[in-house]
Amino acid sequence: MEPLGYKPSTFNTFAAVMIGYLVNAGVPRLGEVVKCTLLSRYEKVRADKLIGTIVMERAVDVVCLVVVFMLALFFQGHVIGQFVSSLFGDFFRTASGDTSVTKILLYAAAFIGIVYFLLKRFGHIDAAVKIKNIIKGILHGLQSIRFIKHKGWFVFHSILIWVLYFASTTIGIYALQETAHLSLGGGLTTLAVGSVGMVLTPGGIGAYPLLVSKLMGLYGLNETTTGNALGWLLWTVQTVIIVFGGLILTALFSYHNKNKRPSEARTKLTDEDIAPI
Repeated sequence: MEPLGYKPSTFNTFAAVMIGYLVNAGVPRLGEVVKCTLLSRYEKVRADKLIGTIVMERAVDVVCLVVVFMLALFFQGHVIGQFVSSLFGDFFRTASGDTSVTKILLYAAAFIGIVYFLLKRFGHIDAAVKIKNIIKGILHGLQSIRFIKHKGWFVFHSILIWVLYFASTTIGIYALQETAHLSLGGGLTTLAVGSVGMVLTPGGIGAYPLLVSKLMGLYGLNETTTGNALGWLLWTVQTVIIVFGGLILTALFSYHNKNKRPSEARTKLTDEDIAPI
């Protein structure tokens, strides 16, 4: 937010993020709106200007998720390959019945090429326009990184977030005696597959434990017992942190700003602040 001329307090910014996570656990993407609204209400920040920062965040998340999948494919290709194959049947199998990583990469490249052609050919259709706007938003978000004052720190912390995601799933792997032998490789594939579950349903409820249990089945473990135990353990820990952290920060946020009227933030805006940037 600094390149936009805003310097909200660290506490209010952190609290807004945690409250946003809490809301997202129930209603996807609504948390982003709430986060912007809270900062706009009590800080010298315009809500509409914060949308760009959210687009940048999501763009970086998409890239990081793709990188995680590529790393999982590289280090645990046989498992990720089996997981993809279990979802799409024999589509990615060789004539001998084995999962083909080469096929997965070729089909992925072909899919991207087909999507590009269709968007180019039928770009005037509403659905195509929406997809193009999403892609443009991601690219715009990535390009916006060049305007950040502390680019190195931004990249470092973006990587650190996903390293900590990886650490949390790996700790969960080691927490169960039945999965401890999967070590770092198991943590990496669980992070990749579990992240998909978080995207599919609000807060990953249902989808996250299910996908993790299916993944454990590919490692030769019992899906019903060990798989479900690990999936629900990881999901529960994350959810508890989000719920309790969000509730605590909601209370602290209200207390911290109880003597600060919402109108104060708005009256401080100058002509320079509201001019297009």
